[in-house]
Amino acid sequence: MNTAPAVAGAPAAPPVLRVATYNIHKGFAAIGGRLIVRELRDQLHTLGADVVFLQEVHGRHDLHASRHPHWPSAPQYEFLADAVWSDYAYGRNAVYTHGHHGNAILSRYPITRWDNVDVSAYFFESRGLLHCEVAVPGQAQPLHCVNVHLGLLARGRRHQLRALRERMTALVPSSAPLVIAGDFNDWRKEASDELIAELGVSEVFEATRGRPARSFPTRFPLLRLDRIYVRGLVVRHAHVHHGRDWARLSDHAPLSATLGWH
Repeated sequence: MNTAPAVAGAPAAPPVLRVATYNIHKGFAAIGGRLIVRELRDQLHTLGADVVFLQEVHGRHDLHASRHPHWPSAPQYEFLADAVWSDYAYGRNAVYTHGHHGNAILSRYPITRWDNVDVSAYFFESRGLLHCEVAVPGQAQPLHCVNVHLGLLARGRRHQLRALRERMTALVPSSAPLVIAGDFNDWRKEASDELIAELGVSEVFEATRGRPARSFPTRFPLLRLDRIYVRGLVVRHAHVHHGRDWARLSDHAPLSATLGWH
């Protein structure tokens, strides 16, 4: 994994950890294709999250930059982090002539290590697991955060879930706090059954409401595609963010959760 310098003199542990996950549709409105990356940045601020898991994030796109006068000069993940999230990591998954996109994690706390693992199952669908270790003040062990965007085909998702399980088993101590979040493309709920059984995680909406949240499409949500799984943390609250302000952005609704420490 890539290593960042540690930060000394950390304050006491925060009482709760707030996390959110959001497929941002590459910074364009799902209907009409309007560039909404600046509105998106403002909306992300309203979540009040300490750690944000983003999918479909442009790291670079030369054609969009030439066509849109308000295209950010910085990569989308850096632009969205703004002054709120001091640390960020980006996993470049899909690479093409004019740019690339992937997953990103934004954090208020130092990201001390990170790695992006290629779990692509097919040549036409590039996927990765972005795994970060976050130094939360007052916590003896790092918080492990994994951002996923699984494939559209069931066979590919099974390959990716196996890679996720193997990595978590090998690299994350059972006593360490763990958050796995993202777009699972899992309308059959196969991922929940497998991850709960194999890794001992719980899904925040299943823990609070009995089933994952409906998050897609955001204007008329039917499918339960987006998830937040946790281990070593207490789920205090989970929320799916609907409403007009979110519906005019991505085709996914963001999810957030408030977590407590064991």
